[in-house]
Amino acid sequence: MTTVDLATDLSKTPPSHHEAGRRFDWSSPFVYVIALIVVGISVVPVLYVILGGFRSNAQLNADPAGLPSPWILNNYGSVLTAGTFWQQVANSTLTALATTAGVVIIGVMAAFVIARYNFKGRDALYTLFTVGLLFPLTVAILPLYLMLQNLGLLGSLLGVIIPQVAFALPTTIVILVPFLRAIPEELEDAAVIDGTGRFGFFARILLPLSGPGLVTVGVLAFVGSWNAYLLPLLVLGDPNAFTLPLGVQAYSTQYSQDTAAVLAFTSLAMLPALIFFTLAERRIVGGLTGAVKG
Repeated sequence: MTTVDLATDLSKTPPSHHEAGRRFDWSSPFVYVIALIVVGISVVPVLYVILGGFRSNAQLNADPAGLPSPWILNNYGSVLTAGTFWQQVANSTLTALATTAGVVIIGVMAAFVIARYNFKGRDALYTLFTVGLLFPLTVAILPLYLMLQNLGLLGSLLGVIIPQVAFALPTTIVILVPFLRAIPEELEDAAVIDGTGRFGFFARILLPLSGPGLVTVGVLAFVGSWNAYLLPLLVLGDPNAFTLPLGVQAYSTQYSQDTAAVLAFTSLAMLPALIFFTLAERRIVGGLTGAVKG
């Protein structure tokens, strides 16, 4: 090959990834601006609610966008010393933990069967769960209410937990099936040779390897249950059984003139889920990334 031919071939060589990436360097400031706008839209309302709880109604009326001056702790203190608030915290915690446990246990077992067993109708069953993502709770709220009424579950936390588990299963299975399918079959064959049965392989090998996916679906189920409003509103009629979202609505109605106290109650109600989601954010991203790769 002559020098001219070599130069011609080099000129036809496609640019490297670094060179291709440089073409879009001009868009980086635009991306940062969009990111800052999104963060501002998401964070500013939360900060406003939290800081508003440290202000008085007079401060809010005089300067709605101002900072506390002076800082007032009575609003948060009155909420934290109320027995109703802690009862609602207990109800929300019990409902969220039970929903999370049901979603993870039932979801991983169903995903294990779909991912690791070959049987007639397996693909149709997986498609059925996938289609379930298209039907939110609001679509089935009327027949669900009548069903719970016939089962005698209205007014109890169990009437909230069971439907929440059922409606969270499609997302759970869609996330977990790729995880379980990505585990090499050689591990299962080696486990069988060592005398480990299906259940042993499931409990000792498969569950630890699918940990990121389990954490992801667990966090999503917990946060979704903690923030649920429509289903508890229709099922729970007793104020003693209210969860925190219902408690916020009831408190804001009862103390509609005390805006600062309502902001304090609202911020305390959302903080547990916000902190929990923030701490588990990396695991959620890792779990979703693994599901996409699977």
